[in-house]
Amino acid sequence: MNYAPSAIGDVRSTRVAVDFQEHLKNLEARGLLTRIDHPINKDSELHPLVRLQFVGGISEHERRAFLFTNVIDGTGKHFDIPVVVGAFAASPDIYAQGMGCHIEEIGDVWMKAIRNPIAPVAVPSAECQEVVITGDSLRGTSGGLKRLPVPISTPGFDAAPYLTATLCVTKDPESGVQNMGTYRAGLKAADRIAVRMVVGENGAGGYRHWMKYKALGKKMPIAIVIGVPPVVMFTGPQKLPIDVDEMAVAGALAGQPIPIAACKTVDLQVPANAEIVVEGLIDTELLEPEAPFGESNGYVALEAFNMVMEVTAITHKRSPVFASIISQVTPSESSMIKKVAYEPLWLNHLKERLAVRGVRRVVMHEPLTNLRPVIFVQYAAGTPRTEVWRGLEGAATLMADCGKICIAVSEDIEPTNADAVFWSLAYRCNPVEDVHVSPYRGNVQGSQYGSRAADSTLLIDATIKGAMPPLALPRKEFMDRAQALWAELKLPPIALKTPWHGYTLGKWTENWELFAQRAARSEWENNGQATKQRQRGGLTPETMVWRVEPDVGIED
Repeated sequence: MNYAPSAIGDVRSTRVAVDFQEHLKNLEARGLLTRIDHPINKDSELHPLVRLQFVGGISEHERRAFLFTNVIDGTGKHFDIPVVVGAFAASPDIYAQGMGCHIEEIGDVWMKAIRNPIAPVAVPSAECQEVVITGDSLRGTSGGLKRLPVPISTPGFDAAPYLTATLCVTKDPESGVQNMGTYRAGLKAADRIAVRMVVGENGAGGYRHWMKYKALGKKMPIAIVIGVPPVVMFTGPQKLPIDVDEMAVAGALAGQPIPIAACKTVDLQVPANAEIVVEGLIDTELLEPEAPFGESNGYVALEAFNMVMEVTAITHKRSPVFASIISQVTPSESSMIKKVAYEPLWLNHLKERLAVRGVRRVVMHEPLTNLRPVIFVQYAAGTPRTEVWRGLEGAATLMADCGKICIAVSEDIEPTNADAVFWSLAYRCNPVEDVHVSPYRGNVQGSQYGSRAADSTLLIDATIKGAMPPLALPRKEFMDRAQALWAELKLPPIALKTPWHGYTLGKWTENWELFAQRAARSEWENNGQATKQRQRGGLTPETMVWRVEPDVGIED
């Protein structure tokens, strides 16, 4: 079995599969992969079927990878190559399996890998080149890209099948350093693809390479790799610094050098054990209309002029598996693949690099917003307000396209529960004091379909500013007893959502605690006898007791 030994110390909990199909076997062995042998139309049924687990109320830990073994298209054509969706990050558990660690260890594993890279090693022969297709075989009614079961991601809106689970390899023509990115690539013909890379100052590494080739008057070599070991695939969305060797970081994640091989028709190196590689040249003069395509920002990307790739070769294993990522409206696989890596990256940035005191968690809001625009930062009780604001500023500025809206909450607020965050905003935030708007921010992804004006940043301190009364739910011991009774009575299954029990927030005295204990023991009349002794006149109804009884021990 293709496993890599651990090289990152005692952080790793399991061993890492360094072959994509071995990873699929591991997922199936753990019950994280579902096989579908029923005929499935890749152009109208495949992605909608997987989408149901993201919109159907299934918890993220119950999501599965789907392996389709009987793939057809709208004409009834059957494909020999199976298709898998969700095998990289349909759930945190699937991502962690690919990393060879527990979910809570993911952040530490990433940090150690970035600090301790292992350079790739070139090999003379490669599994990904067991079958090589070039020349006339790339064209015709059933040649080239038409041999691949490329699904349509958003049936009813997408203009073509799209390569989505891509590892796009390009090379800087000046330094010779390769870059790997995850870019969408829409099929145009059996030997032609339209590739979209993020442009601008903070654009994709591949786009910066394209600009250099354009200045040289040359076409840009590219290799689109499909079906790589998860530790290799994960480096693309991680947005590592441009001068970091991503394949070396992948090697550190794997615990051994990643074997790479030279492409057949372009001067690039690709993972030798990949499932499929599409080689080609991108024109640096002509652009072609690309899209519509359902984007991860939750909107359909409208037609735009993008890069044209001439396919020069397709290589693959003798029996490959085609990998596709489900994206579009979040939650999705494309958002999960970022979320589980980005959140510990942000937390490390705030705690270690900026030394912000009191930071407990960073949570990127996933449903509909696609993680990057909305970030919640959780703080320990009593964190100084100066630290709260430093942390908000740090979260908003780590990456240009992340942190348009950053909200600080206290440690009793579960930041994955948007309702709890809204509760905190409603009762712990005074907008005139606790809201700050900063201008001159770059637009978030998808903004090209709306206003072209520069964006701004919204920072909100919704933490507790002082002692507050307890949360008005029964204490935990009573809710625990209720759960036991619920199960004993065989009532319908429940899924508790934080907060599900009451707790104190500072404004609570020993006297009130005694009152509550008596009431729960059916001794409430004793409380009445005690409060009768404290009757007094000359007050207005609703006068708070602590304002007139100093011994209560509570101040404003």
